[in-house]
Amino acid sequence: MSLTPVLIGLGATVPPRVVDNEELSQRLGTDDHWIRTRTGITQRHWAGPKTATGDLAVTAAQRALRSAGGGRVDMLILATSTPDHPMPATAPDVAARLGLGPIAAFDISVACAGFVYALASAAGAIAAGIAERVLVIGADIWSTRLNPQDRNTAVIFGDGAGAAVLRAGEPGEPGALTGFDLGGDGALKDLALVPGGGSRQRSDPDGTGEADDYLTMRGKEIFTHAVHRMGESSAQLLKKVGWSASDVDWVAGHQANVRILHTVADLLEVDRARVLIHLDRVGNTSAASIPLALTDAAADGRLASGDRVLMTSFGGGLSWGSAALTWPPIQVSEVLV
Repeated sequence: MSLTPVLIGLGATVPPRVVDNEELSQRLGTDDHWIRTRTGITQRHWAGPKTATGDLAVTAAQRALRSAGGGRVDMLILATSTPDHPMPATAPDVAARLGLGPIAAFDISVACAGFVYALASAAGAIAAGIAERVLVIGADIWSTRLNPQDRNTAVIFGDGAGAAVLRAGEPGEPGALTGFDLGGDGALKDLALVPGGGSRQRSDPDGTGEADDYLTMRGKEIFTHAVHRMGESSAQLLKKVGWSASDVDWVAGHQANVRILHTVADLLEVDRARVLIHLDRVGNTSAASIPLALTDAAADGRLASGDRVLMTSFGGGLSWGSAALTWPPIQVSEVLV
């Protein structure tokens, strides 16, 4: 029997600075009502000038390790699209700062689908016998890559980090991740893109403007693809693991837009009341959004041991992924916001 990844610890963090809709409205010529009705977001947290993605990742990881009761870690996987440096990867530095020793540590960049992809990567490492305990982190600081005059992106994104500790276990035990569904379509990469900063920009003499370092996003098209792909991926995964819509206790979807989350729930015929919503207080935190939502729900008691949780995500790439989890009896103390 193949070893199965089992969730044993969870932790998350957001920067202390709160940026509410009113603050952005004054600069962008919009208002709180416009932002809330289109996104469901009322505020977001942005990192200060001396805070990097790795800093948030370390804090979230420390909390997850504490939630897991300590112990060794054999591998660290960091999902981020806003690393501390283009090179080297941020994960080895995070592992060193956590005092984990010379373990395998690497970044993956799958935008907002990163946490689910990282969980799947950890599952593969555990099943292959490469690692017995894996620390998975989703962390992003997008506030540094947003055009301050672009209301299509500036009102949406927040900064944060979430982490999970997985150990090798058996398929039927609480905390077991029972299945995954992953996909992508690179032909649509231009729908969400940071043009600058990579080798493509340096090979293109026209790609030299400062704005090239900002995130560009075609929101209406992203909305359509997110609903379709998250819904389809979730349905395929439910079929794979043998769950019906009525078996799902909670949907932990990528926290991009409340209308996307509700529409996906409707497609799956899952009650909207069973959708975890955290974006109203933190915005779209990219790879951190699902672990942030899970941490918040676990800390306030909504998630109970034995609950069946469907995680589903969508991000630039385009990329998407879903995972099924039976919730474990873990302690999460930090109520974020």
